[in-house]
Amino acid sequence: MNFEKYLENKKNIIDKALDEYLPPEEKPPSIIHKAMRYSVFGGGKRIRPILALVTAELFGKDIENVIKAACGVELIHTFSLIHDDLPCIDNDDFRRGRPSSHKVFGEAIALLVGDALLVYGFDLMIKNSEVKGIKKQSILKLLKETSFYIGTENMLGGQVEDISLKNDNIKKEDLNNLYIKKTAALICLSIRAGAILSGANQRQLKALTKYGENIGLAFQIIDDMLDIMQDQRDTGKPTYANKFGMKECKSESERLIEEAKGSLKIFDQKAKTLKNLADYLLTRKK
Repeated sequence: MNFEKYLENKKNIIDKALDEYLPPEEKPPSIIHKAMRYSVFGGGKRIRPILALVTAELFGKDIENVIKAACGVELIHTFSLIHDDLPCIDNDDFRRGRPSSHKVFGEAIALLVGDALLVYGFDLMIKNSEVKGIKKQSILKLLKETSFYIGTENMLGGQVEDISLKNDNIKKEDLNNLYIKKTAALICLSIRAGAILSGANQRQLKALTKYGENIGLAFQIIDDMLDIMQDQRDTGKPTYANKFGMKECKSESERLIEEAKGSLKIFDQKAKTLKNLADYLLTRKK
């Protein structure tokens, strides 16, 4: 199997679904719907929703069982990026090589677009209950999980730490804690969404969560490396790369990926795609 083609196929499925679920640009108020689509279709890799689909496949479930929830996580992820770029937080003028939402549509609309995508994300998760065979109890559990993983103990808390963390005397544990919250949280949510909607038991959820935490940490460390290599996003904030060096980044990301794959041993060969995805994240160039 050509794994890059496999990922591209999954991305196309997700993009098609997102195009269907989002309001058309011309629907009033058109400015916010146009802005929503601008950010959602701004070149994302779709790693999070792909993880939800791959996890469902691990349990022998069809994509249709989880596609709405997977897209819901992607909309919530996009919401976080739009707000992260705002002048009051990171003040980034560009996202994925294009002007950030607030540079194109203004700060007020960008703020509202983020709010709208958060609402639409939850709405899609609720609509996943319309799928035949999905238990309402699973949807309630998923909504509770989503609130937890994007809340102040995880993603939003990570945002707070990101803007308040000082460069002086920062330790690896501090950055690991930040990355677990800000990056790994949504990755874990994606995987757990696919697992919960597929009927996973607690032992399976625990193994998949460990996998998600490790690839989430590795993902952010690799991002730090790529930013330095491409001379991008030099915000002056402490990162794994600028604090501990490229050699340490490479060593730590490799260790995390191996640990992630090791956590899947209870699934035997059924977890091959998730392991391939972990290896792909380690070797990605963008």
